[in-house]
Amino acid sequence: MKKQRIPETDHGIQGEVTVAQYDQMQRGLRDKGWIETRALIRSGITSGHALEIGHGPGYLGLEWLKGTQGTTLTGLDISPDMHALVKRNAQEYGLTSRTEYRMGNCNQLPFGDQSFDAIFANGSLHEWSDPKTAFNEIWRVLKTGGRYFISDLRRDMNGLLRTFMWLSVRPAPIRPGLISSINAAYTPVELCELAAATKLKDGSISGDLLGVTLTGLK
Repeated sequence: MKKQRIPETDHGIQGEVTVAQYDQMQRGLRDKGWIETRALIRSGITSGHALEIGHGPGYLGLEWLKGTQGTTLTGLDISPDMHALVKRNAQEYGLTSRTEYRMGNCNQLPFGDQSFDAIFANGSLHEWSDPKTAFNEIWRVLKTGGRYFISDLRRDMNGLLRTFMWLSVRPAPIRPGLISSINAAYTPVELCELAAATKLKDGSISGDLLGVTLTGLK
């Protein structure tokens, strides 16, 4: 039986120790090739100025910049601790000249209409307090002809996979946060219902064993 969704915080990941642990986990995923960079590029987001919502430590956007030519990135996150961390990581990558990071909430994006060639988010959707409003905001700030890519874990993943993820995550203190994120995530059907009531209603929704993705073109 599918578990009822348990909403998670909409304040992002905060606290110096927790942020450092999350950064360590994300670095491990990056080093294993488990960051969504290839899927993001396959979706057609390969050029221009992109917005990453809920950037966290920033590895998805930074790896995307590494894998593309002439691109620039603006990142947005609600957590001041992540805001400080991501700028250090961008410097480590040598990509400060191609990045800008802002603090803000996806329910009220601090950008003008049609500001970006592409918009993407990975792993933060389950934290958005009002995803329908956020979807409409994404549409507003995306240029005509621009693409969007929104991916996250899925709550209805197989129990064995959930256990595998639990055992794979390092460092161990971050594991409870993984479970709360899975419990707050949407199923493909739920994501379809959310998108149907917004400007992203014509997007395509796909799922794999671990996650769900919403992609589309304005």
